Amino acid sequence: MTSIHHRSISKRSVDALSPGDSDALYWDTMLPGFGIRVYASGRKTYVVQCRGPNGSRRATIGRHGDITPNEARRKAAVAIDRIKQGEDPLPPPAPPEPTVADLAARFMEAHVKVNCKPSSAVHYRRVLNNHILPALGSMQVRGVERTHVAQLHHSLRDRPVAANRTVDILSKMLSLAEAWEIRPAGGNPCRVVRRYREEARERFLTPAEVRRLGRALDAEEARGGASVHAAYAVRLLMLTGCRVNEVLCLRWDDVDRTAGELRIRDGKNGPRSVPLTPTVADVLESIPRTGRNPWVIAGTKRGSRLTRIDKHWARIRASADLKDVRIHDCRHSYASRALALGQSLTMIGRLLGHSKVSTTARYAHLARETEKASAARVGGSIGAHLAAPSASGPNGGAQRVSGEAQA
Repeated sequence: MTSIHHRSISKRSVDALSPGDSDALYWDTMLPGFGIRVYASGRKTYVVQCRGPNGSRRATIGRHGDITPNEARRKAAVAIDRIKQGEDPLPPPAPPEPTVADLAARFMEAHVKVNCKPSSAVHYRRVLNNHILPALGSMQVRGVERTHVAQLHHSLRDRPVAANRTVDILSKMLSLAEAWEIRPAGGNPCRVVRRYREEARERFLTPAEVRRLGRALDAEEARGGASVHAAYAVRLLMLTGCRVNEVLCLRWDDVDRTAGELRIRDGKNGPRSVPLTPTVADVLESIPRTGRNPWVIAGTKRGSRLTRIDKHWARIRASADLKDVRIHDCRHSYASRALALGQSLTMIGRLLGHSKVSTTARYAHLARETEKASAARVGGSIGAHLAAPSASGPNGGAQRVSGEAQA
């Protein structure tokens, strides 16, 4: 049974309290409702008890030694006031500080799932699982500083593109953390981390390589099965400059022969149209239709589409002796050939579905080479006439040039 006493609670008085055979409760004479319980074991805890609209409430404030009597008295005064207002004696504990792992989960659910394509979501999840979470996942979001980001970036120095993309994704996460008010605004440490220089990888197929690729595609079609549709997918990539997923997700309903275009429903930068040229139309006519399958590039299962052509492409490029050529280089080759034929960068950007001029600008050096070659041909033609020997006296050459100009 607990014995009850009244006395002034101070550090000296509490230190002097000795445990007895049973628990004892000492109420403070200065602040009604504030007291200290002394257990028979010797443990001492500060308590508060008060009557409010919901009846009498009692709560433990803290253990003597962990907090001082003065701290306990201040907390007791707040607790008594809360009880009299019908609230819980102690405020609910503050939620734990969110970690980078918590932020990553919210980022994927609230941002990526809503705003990004499934392929982008797969990329983000891979970067999170492989790089960001192993290094920073257990850290509090507020605690991420420049040194942490710099160390993560440096750890991927042998893969500069992956290092830069990792910091870019982390930067987006921390910017959203500021918007969600779980990190102070204006302190994104990723912004001051200098990105590695990325070497643009450009590979364009020469006419001879395109012919080898054509022969390899013929051989792939001869294999039968999914190889047939994989080969036709590569032909369409070469002839349209489309992205891989744009071709693999093409439906027969998207082929509008009346308008002369292919409708890309879900391109990287939104819906767009691709001209249906006679050559592309011939390829489409050659693709075998499988029942009621709606997909142009059909898969092995009934009604499905081919989702990946990596293994097929590896076999095709090996057969064509193009081991350093990526499937995306088909798109680069399309742009390169367009420039060689005199198309402008603006037109090429439209054909490739670029949303930014800066994306197409990567081909600017090819455009300059085309301009130089054209200038050399024009200048060489005129120069040949200017340097032509006179056939009828000193003015013969001039007369001939004049006559040709008139013609």
